[in-house]
Amino acid sequence: MANNILVSGIEIEVKKKNIKNMHLSVLPPDGKVRISAPLRIKDEAIRLFAITKIGWIRKQITKFENQPRQTEREYIGGESHYVWGRRYRLEINYYNHGRNNVEIRGNRLILTVREVSSKEQREMLMTEWYRKLVKEKALELIGKWGKIIGVKAQSVQVRNMLTRWGSCNVRKVRICVNLQLAKKPVECLEYVVVHELVHLLEKGHNSIFVGYMDEYLPDWRIRKNILNGFIRDRYVK
Repeated sequence: MANNILVSGIEIEVKKKNIKNMHLSVLPPDGKVRISAPLRIKDEAIRLFAITKIGWIRKQITKFENQPRQTEREYIGGESHYVWGRRYRLEINYYNHGRNNVEIRGNRLILTVREVSSKEQREMLMTEWYRKLVKEKALELIGKWGKIIGVKAQSVQVRNMLTRWGSCNVRKVRICVNLQLAKKPVECLEYVVVHELVHLLEKGHNSIFVGYMDEYLPDWRIRKNILNGFIRDRYVK
């Protein structure tokens, strides 16, 4: 059950769940504000809670707004594109007889397409290439960390998500990771994978969950800060 409230000009998503306490989050990549509240809590109490936290909320939103951003991509030669946290110069190759392709050569990201290809077609090709990168690396990390943590995910999905870097469907034992992680350092994807696998041990973000994270990935807070502070696209599809 979800609805939105407006507090001091800031739109806040409110989700009521079967939980004991209220939780406030300012979510990457764009600073969306969310309050998770117990089912019994009245709307006015939620609003008052948000008002008491408005200074902190504004501070967190400002952090996201001040992050370095890439301009909208045109998929033309000379643009900068990121792969696993490293910047590459995009180079466009054309073919008459052949096939579309994306590959890295040195510090160049080579996109091979037909000369008549549109921006949308090039973007789609790049997106699917990124998706494949993330899927392969996520499967590798899930296999590695599943053995360490003692859990097993049944499947992994890669999607463009506006407010989450990852999610875990505990009932279906399914992990989902954000396609945009292909542009971040691999250590960030590893943090997300461990985070979601730990949810198979503990569903909530409580002290038990934090204890597991501290045990299995002691530097997870550093990785989280790197992920949320790293250069990001202005437009996340």
